[in-house]
Amino acid sequence: MEYHNPVLLKETVDGLAIKPDGVYVDVTFGGGGHSREILERLGPKGKLYAFDQDKDALLNTIDDERFVLINENFRFIKRFLRFHGVRKVDGILGDFGVSSHQFDVAERGFSTRFEADLDMRMNQGDELSAYHVINEYDESDLRTMFFQYGELRNAPKLARAIVSSRKDKPIKTSAELKEVLKPFMPKYKEHKILAQIYQAIRIEVNQEIEVLKEFLMQTQNVLDEGGRISLISYHSLEDRLVKRFIRSGLFEGEPEKDMYGNVSVPFKKVGGLIIPTDEEIKVNNRARSAKLRIAKRI
Repeated sequence: MEYHNPVLLKETVDGLAIKPDGVYVDVTFGGGGHSREILERLGPKGKLYAFDQDKDALLNTIDDERFVLINENFRFIKRFLRFHGVRKVDGILGDFGVSSHQFDVAERGFSTRFEADLDMRMNQGDELSAYHVINEYDESDLRTMFFQYGELRNAPKLARAIVSSRKDKPIKTSAELKEVLKPFMPKYKEHKILAQIYQAIRIEVNQEIEVLKEFLMQTQNVLDEGGRISLISYHSLEDRLVKRFIRSGLFEGEPEKDMYGNVSVPFKKVGGLIIPTDEEIKVNNRARSAKLRIAKRI
C-alpha cells in the first residue's frame, strides 16, 4: 500500500453491505486498497468496476476477472458504466481528495513540502494546471477561488499580490509562489495558510466541487433500490455537499413537499458520521481529517 494507504478501510467497505453476487464501483481506485477489500468479499459472480483518471494508478490494476479498471474521471460514471453494459449497481465507494502517491511525487506539485513546477493536475492529460490558474486568471477569479475553496479571509490580498508579481515575470514554481505570498503567511500560521492556498488551487485545477456534484447527482440513477454509497471526504466543502445531498438530494434549498406535506428524497442515511480512530491517525496521519458518510438508496 505504498502508493496509497487506504483510510477507514474496513468501515468504508462494511458500509456497502456487500452482497457476494453484487455489482460495485470504486470511483477512486488509487492504490487499489478499497477495491481489493471489496473483491475479498465478493463471490465468483460478483463484479467490481473502478475509476481513476490518473494514469499512474493504472500500474496498480488487479488481475481478477471480476475487476474492470476504467481510466476516466468519475464525473462520467453513468456513461462509462453503460458502455460496459451496466445500468444498475449495488454500491458505490468514494475516497475523495489526493492520493498519498500524488502528494509524495514532488513533480506533481500537490505537496507544500517540495519545490516543483506549478501543476496539481490529477489527470496529467488535462490542459488546465496550477500554472495557468496562477498566471492567467484575473484578479477577481483568483480572489473568489481563494475565498471559496481555501476559506481564506485575506483572499483579496493574495490575489492582488499574485497579479502584481506576474506582471514582471510568470510565477512558475511552488517556491516562487511561496515567495510572492510570504508577507501574508505569519510564521506561526505559515503551514496552515499554505495548505489552504494549495487546497484552493488544487480544487480549481481539478474542478473538484463540480465533479463531486455531477457524480452525486448520477448516483440516484446508477444505484439500485437498497444500494449504498460509502463516501469519505477530507475537507468541509466536500463534506457539506455530501451531507446535504444525503439528507435532501439537493445541494441548495429544501426538497419540495407534496400536498400532504411529505418530501421525497433519494437516500436515507445509514448510521452517523464515522471518523478514524486515534490509532489509525498515528499510523496514517493523512487520515486525520477524514469523514465517512453512508447512505442507502430508497
